[in-house]
Amino acid sequence: MTFGFAPSAATSMSASADSANRLARMLEPAEWAEAGIPLLRSPREVVSGLHSRHRPAPATAVIAVLDHEERLAASASFARRSIAADGWEFRNALLAHLRRVIPHDLRRRTPVRTAVLLYCREGEEPWTEEDGAWMWGLRDACTLHGLRCGAYITLTRGGWQVLGEDRGGRSPHSMSRPSALADVSLDQDPAPLRTGGGASQALRHTAAR
Repeated sequence: MTFGFAPSAATSMSASADSANRLARMLEPAEWAEAGIPLLRSPREVVSGLHSRHRPAPATAVIAVLDHEERLAASASFARRSIAADGWEFRNALLAHLRRVIPHDLRRRTPVRTAVLLYCREGEEPWTEEDGAWMWGLRDACTLHGLRCGAYITLTRGGWQVLGEDRGGRSPHSMSRPSALADVSLDQDPAPLRTGGGASQALRHTAAR
C-alpha cells in the first residue's frame, strides 16, 4: 500500500497566482514597440563595445548607461541566477548593479541618460518569455534610477538583435571572440567610465578604466 499527500487547494492556488504574476511582469514585443524606446544611432558600435568590454557568455546580462551623445558612461555585467523568468527579480538585479556603477538621476525633471541592456543567451533569435521579463525589468529599473529606458538587445549564436526593431547583425555573436577595444569606435571621445562586471562564473570584478 502506498501513502501520499495530494497537493492542497491552497498550494495549487498559490502556484497559479505566482505564475499569473510572473506573466504580468513581462512585456510582449508589441508593448515594447509602443513604449517609445529611443533608437540607438549606432547599435553595432554599442553592441561591439559592450561585447569587447564584458565578453559575455550565455546567461550573462550587460547593463550600460549612455549619455546624451551615446557615449558610454558606465556598465556592469552579471550572470543570471537560476530562477524562473520574472521581471521583478530581473528588475532588482539590474537596479542593484546600476546603483553600484552610477549615481541616480531622480532629481532631474527629464532623464538625460539612457540605459540599454544586452543579454547573451542560448536559443534562437525570436522573442521569448525570458526576453519579456528582462524588458519589464529594464523599464522598471530605469524608472527607479531616473534613467530613460533604452534598447533591449539579445546576443545568440545567430548574432545580435535589437528586439522591437528590425535591426541586427551576425557579428558579434554569443560564441565570437571579442574585438580589441582599440578597434571599437564606441568611445572615440570617451566620457569618464565606471565599469562593474560579473561573468559566466557569477563573479563580480571591476574593470580598469
